[in-house]
Amino acid sequence: MAEVIRHTWQVLADDYSTAGEASASLKKVLKQLGFAADIIRRVSIAMYEGEINMVIHANGGTASAEISEDRITITLADSGPGIPDVGLAMKEGYSTASDRARSLGFGAGMGLPNIKRCSDDLKIETEVGVGTTLTITILA
Repeated sequence: MAEVIRHTWQVLADDYSTAGEASASLKKVLKQLGFAADIIRRVSIAMYEGEINMVIHANGGTASAEISEDRITITLADSGPGIPDVGLAMKEGYSTASDRARSLGFGAGMGLPNIKRCSDDLKIETEVGVGTTLTITILA
């Protein structure tokens, strides 16, 4: 694969019925391109966690992936409330999820920690009242 392949998905706020479709679509593309199972697993987990975070905490947003031979870069951008304390948000078990999200089995406070664990590099740009952009890089 000499070129960079790009895909973009819209993620809708509070739409639990379609949550996970972007990560499933990316997983399918990576399988078709012949990426190793471990890389596909890490990308799928990171993408899913970020996608769910946009559904639960933000006003939806855009998920995009750039795929090249040596890396997959995922960008998750939302116009949600932003993250007031990134350090606290990175702690396992910390969550600001609504009671509704928790009743559906989401909001365990593992999203950002799982993304960090699966990525080779994670950048978080956030501004309270403006939104958050995650840039996740996984080396292939």
